[in-house]
Amino acid sequence: MMTISTGTRVAFLVAEEGIEQVELTAPWQAVEKAGATPALISLKPGSVQGFNHLDKADTFDVDITLDDARVADYSALVLPGGVPNGDLLRTQQPAVEFVKAFAAAGKPIAVICHGGWVLIEAGVVEGRTITSWPSLATDFTNAGATWVDQEIVVDTDGFPLISSRKPDDLPAFTEKLVAALPQA
Repeated sequence: MMTISTGTRVAFLVAEEGIEQVELTAPWQAVEKAGATPALISLKPGSVQGFNHLDKADTFDVDITLDDARVADYSALVLPGGVPNGDLLRTQQPAVEFVKAFAAAGKPIAVICHGGWVLIEAGVVEGRTITSWPSLATDFTNAGATWVDQEIVVDTDGFPLISSRKPDDLPAFTEKLVAALPQA
């Protein structure tokens, strides 16, 4: 069993609504179980709305807003999916800048499903291999990435980029996410 470095914090960046709930909660629980501390980051304070596909699910309290979040305080970034979540995040310049800063710092970014749209907007996928929900394949290809239909892709050319397609891939996704965290 891996031992995560004491004080490891993981940023979970989401929009105000439309987050695919299981793509937030499963990685969150895996990070906690590994001994790291997850933090929910969004544009505004308050809470965000999870969804089970198209149906409203639970709400989650925001721990910190993008205005106050610093890349230096986190060891990794998780971008959960959900069509509205991914679409909203890519239109929020502070979110785009936060992702750019994570990539520039060389820190791991783990993305699932539609969460990757913000990576395209941030201009950090060119030359990378990635997977996602299949409807994003053309978007990634047009952004200069190599898109593949695989359960999990770990591209370490540059910052570590961990990607998966859908909720069925969460066991492999969470395993690779935890493995990318700093070890004691």
